[in-house]
Amino acid sequence: MKQAVAAEIETPRPISHLRTDISAVRAIAQAAVNVELFTIPLYLSAMTSIQGMHQITGAKQDYYRGRLWPGPAPTAEPKTANERAVNIIFSVFIEEMLHLQMAANLASCLGVKPCFTSPLLQNDHHGWECYGPDKTTIPHILDLTDTVPWPHVTVDIAEVSEAQLDLFEAIEQPEEHAKDNIKPEARPKYFPRIPFEGWQPEYTEKNLPMFGTIGHMYLCYYDYLNLTYAGKPEKKLWEYLYDDQALQRDLFNAEHPPNHPKREYLGFDTTVVDTPTTRRSLRQVWDMISAITDQGEGSELPRVRPLAVMDKYQASREALEENYPSYNDEGEKTKSASAAARFDNGAMDHYERFAEIRHMVEQKEIVTWPQWRRDRPEPWEPSDLKTASWQPGKYKLPSPEDVAKAMNALGRDPKMYDRISQAAVGSIAGITTVLDEFWSDSEVSFPFPSMAGSGDRMAICWALFRKAPDLKGAPGERPVGKLLHACQGLDLTNTTGQPNDCAALPVYHSCRGSNACKAEGGCGFVQVDGGKGLCGFVLVNAKTAGDGEKLYSAPGDNQCATFGGCAVPISASQIFPTTGTMQLYDFEDGTYAPEKLGTIPFERGETVYEVAYRAYKIVMDHRGLPVPEEPKPNNVRLAFPPST
Repeated sequence: MKQAVAAEIETPRPISHLRTDISAVRAIAQAAVNVELFTIPLYLSAMTSIQGMHQITGAKQDYYRGRLWPGPAPTAEPKTANERAVNIIFSVFIEEMLHLQMAANLASCLGVKPCFTSPLLQNDHHGWECYGPDKTTIPHILDLTDTVPWPHVTVDIAEVSEAQLDLFEAIEQPEEHAKDNIKPEARPKYFPRIPFEGWQPEYTEKNLPMFGTIGHMYLCYYDYLNLTYAGKPEKKLWEYLYDDQALQRDLFNAEHPPNHPKREYLGFDTTVVDTPTTRRSLRQVWDMISAITDQGEGSELPRVRPLAVMDKYQASREALEENYPSYNDEGEKTKSASAAARFDNGAMDHYERFAEIRHMVEQKEIVTWPQWRRDRPEPWEPSDLKTASWQPGKYKLPSPEDVAKAMNALGRDPKMYDRISQAAVGSIAGITTVLDEFWSDSEVSFPFPSMAGSGDRMAICWALFRKAPDLKGAPGERPVGKLLHACQGLDLTNTTGQPNDCAALPVYHSCRGSNACKAEGGCGFVQVDGGKGLCGFVLVNAKTAGDGEKLYSAPGDNQCATFGGCAVPISASQIFPTTGTMQLYDFEDGTYAPEKLGTIPFERGETVYEVAYRAYKIVMDHRGLPVPEEPKPNNVRLAFPPST
């Protein structure tokens, strides 16, 4: 790794500079989190813009046998250009999640609580302000109007296209030619050397200079940590800051059988592991940063391109296959699609992977949703949503005919675009808001359902409207102190006897662990009753009534943060995978304090909505209020895939 340290810097550095340098490196720590997070919706949107369908499967599960859902997914043996492109972008997307984890762990070790809802990226209602047709800046890195090759490029959510690949090329560009890509008159504001000129202790990440490339940002990051200060003994900045008790998280190298039995990256640590000397742990930081830059732009050390990503920075195929098994729609294990996508593309850096996709785009090999059946205002047919093994009637699922009809109706309704876009915004917020707590509270769990849901909701927007979701978000504050409802017909404050159409738009979301949905109604997942941080708990270990019974909150009236829920609205296809018992609640007027009303059982194969409505009826009967008939699912609930 090259150095960004100014040649004239005094070594060892006077201790009087320590406070200022701590401020600068902590600002870079948060900037690194911002940059890695910034890439994720861009790449996720590009992947889901590629036309394709997927199945929802699991071990020994056949609930969705023969059903297809809009949105592409990785393929174990890709045959078409679309399948190859999806595998490539998926591999980049997952590595960006790895980079985000490592950036957050480093920040935590330096005394920074990593923020995943930074105002430099998002507004106060979780809309993404950093994207748009008028945006030209890669946060902290580059204003594209200052470049020679990309002055026409905007920073926006978009389909896979030559213009979007220009953006990805700018994001992942190696440092080798980066300075030449900047207009001569603009070069002085890029590629700063450390220590930053004029930096003040009160500055934050918003005051940072522009780095020019992601690699140069990490170069400055490491060189700051490597600064040595006068004293007896001399100490590095890292030694002054490193907290070996800081909370770190690991979704990649932690070994947790049976769900994640294998360490994925054998050549480097994805957390900072305590060592006999603090200085020695700085070598791990170098390795983590080199993994990020080598996977991204291929630049652990100065070298001539192209060169494969070093073996030590590639994931183990064996670990990937064990950690991420695939199943067919009868619940039988098959070759791992995730492992194939990640391992088969892991030797190329991100810049090279996007170059492969550019070639496919230039050859017009890739079909995106905007291109698919573009001449048909009602493109969806029942045959698009099923295979030959579809078994109507086994579970209470909506028919492919009903779903196709609903999707065509939604796609023709311009007003529905805002609603579906807000569903995508809410799902992403279900990730970022939880991550804000994930690195500060060891009891908060990772929002896996929201992660899956965000991709599903982006995909459904592309499939319905043939354009990217608007991630600006619905303006206004989330309602406080008002008992809302999760879904169609589940309003506990209903005194008319007429079922409502759907949940309020501002509360569309898919949260897990944040408990941010207090007062917002029911649940499309299942949580342990009264459990901290367990909102959205996916039911896999419920026990039937009897000794050691575990109670779960009912989807229509659960206790998420006292009351509330997740996955709004509830998919008409959401099914319980096992049997259990639910605790029912009513909520007192005004205070909404929960009052236990007894329990109800639920059975494997029941839909979440029918259980939610059964719970709703009991609560309404308890209140002496009229109970309308259970409504037929509306188009939104029909179109949404399960587990989102």
